[in-house]
Amino acid sequence: MTGHGSLLVVDDNEMNRDALSRRLRQRGFDVTIAADGREALAMVDASPFDLVLLDVEMPGLSGLDVLATLRRTRSGTALPVIMVTARAEGADIVEAFRLGANDYVTKPIDFPVALARITTHLSHKQAVESLRESEERYALAVQGANDGLWDWNLTANEVYWSPRWKGMLGHEESEIGTSPDEWFTRVHPDDLSDVRRELEAHLGHAGGHYESEYRMLHKDGTFRWFLCRGAAIRNEAGAATRLAGSLTDITDAKLADALTGLPNRVLFVDLLERAIKRTVRQPKNLFALLVFGLDRFEALSASLGQITSDRLLVQVAHRLNACLRSTDSVSTTLARLAGTGFAVLIEDLAEANDAARVGERLRAALERPFDVDGHQIFTSASAGIAVSSSGYARAEEILRDASIALQRAKTQLSRCEIFDAGMRSRVEGRFQMESALRQAIEIGAFEVHYQPIVEVESGCIVGVEALARWQHPERGVISAGEFIGIAEDTSLIIPLGRLILEASCRQMVAWQRQFGSAAPGVVCVNVSSRQFADVDLAGHIETTLQKLGMDPSRLKLEITESAFLGDITAAQFTLQRVQSMGIEWSLDDFGTGYSSLSHLHRLKVDTVKIERSFVSRLKAADPRGSEMVRAIVSLAHNLGMDVVAEGVETLEQLECLRTLGCEQAQGFFFSKPVTGAEAGTLIAAQPWRGLRGSGVALR
Repeated sequence: MTGHGSLLVVDDNEMNRDALSRRLRQRGFDVTIAADGREALAMVDASPFDLVLLDVEMPGLSGLDVLATLRRTRSGTALPVIMVTARAEGADIVEAFRLGANDYVTKPIDFPVALARITTHLSHKQAVESLRESEERYALAVQGANDGLWDWNLTANEVYWSPRWKGMLGHEESEIGTSPDEWFTRVHPDDLSDVRRELEAHLGHAGGHYESEYRMLHKDGTFRWFLCRGAAIRNEAGAATRLAGSLTDITDAKLADALTGLPNRVLFVDLLERAIKRTVRQPKNLFALLVFGLDRFEALSASLGQITSDRLLVQVAHRLNACLRSTDSVSTTLARLAGTGFAVLIEDLAEANDAARVGERLRAALERPFDVDGHQIFTSASAGIAVSSSGYARAEEILRDASIALQRAKTQLSRCEIFDAGMRSRVEGRFQMESALRQAIEIGAFEVHYQPIVEVESGCIVGVEALARWQHPERGVISAGEFIGIAEDTSLIIPLGRLILEASCRQMVAWQRQFGSAAPGVVCVNVSSRQFADVDLAGHIETTLQKLGMDPSRLKLEITESAFLGDITAAQFTLQRVQSMGIEWSLDDFGTGYSSLSHLHRLKVDTVKIERSFVSRLKAADPRGSEMVRAIVSLAHNLGMDVVAEGVETLEQLECLRTLGCEQAQGFFFSKPVTGAEAGTLIAAQPWRGLRGSGVALR
């Protein structure tokens, strides 16, 4: 047996105390020795000890005198004393117990017996101290805890509620009794059945914890949100005998947005429900729901970083609030729904157009620049409005329709739209289109059409642009313009893009085998912003080329500026990986983005594609229409890039492009996008070779 503790051995006999102390130290105790009573008392005053072994018979102060002195200031629990005596019986032992001795051992000392008694009293002392510390900690915890504590004796059906529990509900300690009804009668009627069901489920199954969120009635008449946690204590048969736990007020977290401090969706939905009920009772009380969404915020957030973006949202909330406070004609409540979504409940409306005026006023307020972390940030917003005159029965219905109107507004950018039934029909149609598109991708119901890219000087086909076409079972061939936007919004563009890439590369390999050196130099495949953000893009392209045995130099990626606008550094990394394989890339629709010039050289563009709206202005008799194309061609050539003009529809436009030095062109003047087989026929025939000034448009 080993022990731990600080012992004081008091004995006037040097041989006795040294022998005992040596054996105790061997057992792991920290032992101090004293030769007489006065020395012992001085040591106890100077240092704490866990137990004293005290000889009864000593000259001067006897052991009984020392014991009497110790007990004036130290209880038997605080400092156990074991008396050491040469007599097992006698008045001194009786007197020792009367004075407060805890135990005794006789001389000559039987060490195993002495050791057992020492460890017993030390264990008891430790247990008592631990219990006291635990009780003190519990008392301090109850006193200082922010949560309310409760303890339900299921056998007696009585509950202890801590003062904090009662205070959270606005009551003094004497105002609430011990009945469980003090709890249940205060639970919101809509939440009570859930609370009882969850309690019964916990009590009926051993293990786990009880946890529930619900509303309780405060003394001031309002309902507040609480989180209740607890656990059952069970007897040997597994039956619950007690249930104890805590109560936390979560009203602020439940009803307020953590970032902006505005009402959150939970509270706002409750306010909407109340407004709907008032309208049912008084149909003339018109109200409207206005939902806001910041335009292009994802790209802006990627550029600014999360912290700055959050600070921007806080400033947006403050500006909207300030703008609404100056709106005197109607009653308004601003909330943050989620992300960049804000909502305004507009009450006391005279007509629906009043809501539109509020929406336009808020949109205009957000167009003024924000100063955040040293950045001057410009934003814009779109808004959707739904009006109570449509006869809503639930908050979810008006939120749905306002969101539909918002999506409609976003397609136009920076607009304010009022919901009408036609919008819902269009959304339902879009949803059906999305479902059909998802199924079409799964079964591979797509083919690739190809539009020739022609060298302006020679008229030879030097490349093709691959364009996706959907083979719809009912509508026939659907062009990309009808479904690419949906694919982008739903991330279906990733699997669709992989289908188109593989089909295009497979066709290119087939043409190389068929036409040899006469095959088109490259196949151009469009990559959307969602595909460009896919970290697996470069790896998938490399795997596809290896599988099909295609030379990477035969593939060119076409990317619009919006694909990399949010994160130019990430764009560089992706493009460098692609270019390291030998794949070139072109910037599509050049001239339509506000920062194209700043990115051309940094991103090492191989080809610039001139947007069709610039090409359509080309006229030999009007040189003003050619100035933009001339500038783009000159800039690209100075940076070592070649140029392709899109949307060429007339021979006059082609001649202007030749005069301006544009190397390549594509458009309906040559051919609309055609199937792989039809494109193969054009490659074999080369119908525009040598075309120059003939006045004939071959298609």
